[in-house]
Amino acid sequence: MPDISITMIIVLCVAAAAAGWIDAVVGGGGLLLLPALLLGLPHTPPAAVLGTNKAVAIVGTTGAAVTYVRKAPVDVKLAVRIGLAALAGSMGGAALAGGISKDAMRPLIMAVLVVVAVVVIFKPGFGAAASTAPVSRRRVLLAIGLAGLGIGFYDGLIGPGTGTFLVLALTALLHLDLVTASATAKIVNCCTNAGALVMFAYQGMVLWQLAALMAAFNLSGGMIGARMALTKGTAFVRTVLLTVVGALVVKLGIEQWG
Repeated sequence: MPDISITMIIVLCVAAAAAGWIDAVVGGGGLLLLPALLLGLPHTPPAAVLGTNKAVAIVGTTGAAVTYVRKAPVDVKLAVRIGLAALAGSMGGAALAGGISKDAMRPLIMAVLVVVAVVVIFKPGFGAAASTAPVSRRRVLLAIGLAGLGIGFYDGLIGPGTGTFLVLALTALLHLDLVTASATAKIVNCCTNAGALVMFAYQGMVLWQLAALMAAFNLSGGMIGARMALTKGTAFVRTVLLTVVGALVVKLGIEQWG
């Protein structure tokens, strides 16, 4: 356990629980969890902070995924296929991260998020109900390519809001309702988190004791968030989605222009 105060440990555990809840409902828990870890561990190498973040997040994501799979109509096989593609994409993004200007990409990502928010606001039917028509093979391949490889690449390259992008892409490409898209996204996230965690663990960049404590809170928050999403339905998820998209735009704007 790193040398931090009891008060900061409590703050980190509360942040982990809140991040688990957000991530389970619509993705984007890293917007809260990673900054909290950076604040609480100012003298820890960034790689160790990222590794600890993944060790915490994968527990809550897995708990939320299990909760969803038990009660939501999730195509687990398809979710795993997309997840494996996302794993490959994230590795490629991480490999190229040092050679691409993130400052140049942030305005583009912000513009995409604003468009997404406008669509969700002015198209109330978006993600309200799943389509009853079978999904074509072309759309499945698009989901694997865009939601898997594409968003996985983004996760390795930049990262913030990956879960949110997954929910939006899966809703649009596979004609899922927002609840089922959130459930599917959790399985995909499990795949990408697992790959990243293995790499960080191999490098010795995980604070296991702190991660284990925070993971318990993250798991609780994730399971509560999944149950609330299942109970309250798409209108609730839609509200949280818009909130997280707004937070993403603000966060990226601050990073871009200070």
